[in-house]
Amino acid sequence: MSTVETRIAELGLTLPPVAAPIASYVPAVRTGNLVFTSGQLPLVAGQLVATGKVGADVDVDTAKAAARICALNALAAIKQLIGDLDRISRVVKVVGFIAVDPSFTNHAAVMNGASDFIGAVLGSAATHARSSVGMASLPLDAPVEVELIVEVRE
Repeated sequence: MSTVETRIAELGLTLPPVAAPIASYVPAVRTGNLVFTSGQLPLVAGQLVATGKVGADVDVDTAKAAARICALNALAAIKQLIGDLDRISRVVKVVGFIAVDPSFTNHAAVMNGASDFIGAVLGSAATHARSSVGMASLPLDAPVEVELIVEVRE
């Protein structure tokens, strides 16, 4: 088991199977030493952990937990592509899309769920740039979707 997977296990989590794409795309692609994940939803065993708009149907703590699940799912997609998460040398960027009520403005708190999780499992390699964007809707009525861009070593 890789160091990253050991840290994930210490948090009481395991890498899930990679969710099958719901449209015409793949979970992750590599170009050079960069891996880009497709947007990952907060799916556990094929089911969304929450649905609806943050600030209306979904509270910040639930959305933050959902963002953490999205990041876990993104790491699973990366592992499927590169084989060993210890090959991640740096998280370059985290992009978060949050389905929100129009009055909601605390996007950063939601995305901290993904960023804090990544920091806990990847340590110093996890320092990243980030975008947190409010959306009118997301696929399957998910409250959060997360993409990762990571640099990998051979």
